[in-house]
Amino acid sequence: MILGLKIKNILLILIGAAIMSFGLVNFNMQNKLAEGGFTGITLIFYFLFKWDPSYTNLILNIPLFFIGWKLLGRNSFFYTIVGTVGVSIFLWIFQRNTIEMPLKSDLTLAALFAGVFTGIGLGIIFRSGGTTGGVDIIARLVQKYVGWNMGKTMFLFDACVITISLIAYLNYKQAMYTLVAVFVGARVIDFMQEGAYSARGAMIISENNEQIAQKIMAEMERGVTALKGYGSYTKNDREVLYCVVAKNELIRLKNLITSVDPHAFISITIVHDVHGEGFTLDENKMPITD
Repeated sequence: MILGLKIKNILLILIGAAIMSFGLVNFNMQNKLAEGGFTGITLIFYFLFKWDPSYTNLILNIPLFFIGWKLLGRNSFFYTIVGTVGVSIFLWIFQRNTIEMPLKSDLTLAALFAGVFTGIGLGIIFRSGGTTGGVDIIARLVQKYVGWNMGKTMFLFDACVITISLIAYLNYKQAMYTLVAVFVGARVIDFMQEGAYSARGAMIISENNEQIAQKIMAEMERGVTALKGYGSYTKNDREVLYCVVAKNELIRLKNLITSVDPHAFISITIVHDVHGEGFTLDENKMPITD
């Protein structure tokens, strides 16, 4: 750790920048697909004037660095510089070491690859505490002084950039596949932000709560929390059990509950990210590393 900064985070941000840059060069640029945000602006300059995106990305972001210094805080600001400079460096490298991707006749695959690489790259950067500058800083400014949420600002900015790209160099076919790439990228980012591990949360209402809780803890070694509930119809106080299990344990949990009470009410929800004993910590409260 250097001045509160984690070396692991810096390395992950650089890996994310490399993945994103590889996708931009080998899928977006090779197949004339646009992109949102400041990346999209650099592609407009590239396709209209042949300006190198590795340079325009830095030039566009330098003024925002001075603003971001006060908005982001020291650590986030440094990680943002690492992410932005990393993207520029890897764009420069991959443009001079391109891999010919024969996908011009299959823009569906090109759009999917573009979205996946951009989504994975940005997802890693965001999860490591960084950004790639640009719209993220503008969105924070608008949120602070105008009151709009960041998602709204980023969506409007992306829509404007893609619209300008359509006017400047895209045909209708490339525009539609650009939307596919942007949509896929956004979903991949969400997936990585929420966590690749998806568990299931169960709310259980039964006349045999105590027996069900004991069986879950004894046979599945999962914790159970008893919540205080109130039945609007019966006007009675009652306990509601809450339990989180791995996705592959869900059937076993249902069978266990119904073996005690076939009439139990069970509500299942998707839990995108879980922290704590049994998931990220072992029984000794130590991090699970495998």
